[in-house]
Amino acid sequence: MSADKSSGDALNDAAQLPLVSIVIPAYNEESVIRQCLIAAVYQSVPAHEIIVVDNLSTDRTAAIVAQMQLEYPESPIILLSQDRDQGLIPTRNFGLNHATGDVLGRIDADSVVEPDWVEQVQKAFFDPSIQAATGPVVYYDMPMRRFGLKADDKMRQLMLKLAKHQYHFLFGSNMALRATAWETIRAETCRDEKDEMHEDIDLSLHLADHELKVQYWPQMVSGMSARRLEDSPRDYRYYVTRFDRTYKAHNVKKMALKAPMVVFFSVYFPAKLLRAIHTVNTAQPVRRGGQ
Repeated sequence: MSADKSSGDALNDAAQLPLVSIVIPAYNEESVIRQCLIAAVYQSVPAHEIIVVDNLSTDRTAAIVAQMQLEYPESPIILLSQDRDQGLIPTRNFGLNHATGDVLGRIDADSVVEPDWVEQVQKAFFDPSIQAATGPVVYYDMPMRRFGLKADDKMRQLMLKLAKHQYHFLFGSNMALRATAWETIRAETCRDEKDEMHEDIDLSLHLADHELKVQYWPQMVSGMSARRLEDSPRDYRYYVTRFDRTYKAHNVKKMALKAPMVVFFSVYFPAKLLRAIHTVNTAQPVRRGGQ
């Protein structure tokens, strides 16, 4: 193969790769939004745009994003305000509706995507039949992070097998979908005014209704906080049972889909203990010499 032909193939492949937008809903996230944006900026392949949608924050979230725009003028950081409704779903929808990329990435404000995240999203969508993709997460504020990543990956692959690949779960902290897929389902997605469901599972089920293909891409890795473990047992239980309420809203009765609830319930207390020990250890001052 000639050098000119090889070079031409590379240019054609690059031309076919989708533009990736990153959408980040944010409500009172001043403690984490900066690290989230830094990770989104420092990518092996730049994002088409990085959209933060501030939802009536009463802290310095918006001010920090504005400061980041000044610090990184070459980066496409966009700050939008969704001040009509309080809630994740209207804020998420606002961001997805305003994104202009071919593929719309969606992460949380406490997400810290890996440096090749955008590149891996592009690879996941190189197949034109793929309409949405999701990947594993690593809990950056827990011990044994790499072991945790492997465990998370194995759990998500197990969920797919248990569901017999009938439903491919999207994970809100680490997901992406084609702009055309979003246009297809956005008018149908549940508003969930009572805040009872898992909004990412709701997206998954609406995609399935239209037989839009969802793919699990293990190389598409995002970091996230395990701060959910700080919830009381009662609040954590309510969070986990969102699975059940989401399925009921969609009249889904497949028992295998309840497996994630069992997993989340079983890890709560041991993971909470590990997080507490890790927090104490990392907070201790480093001793020098014989002191």
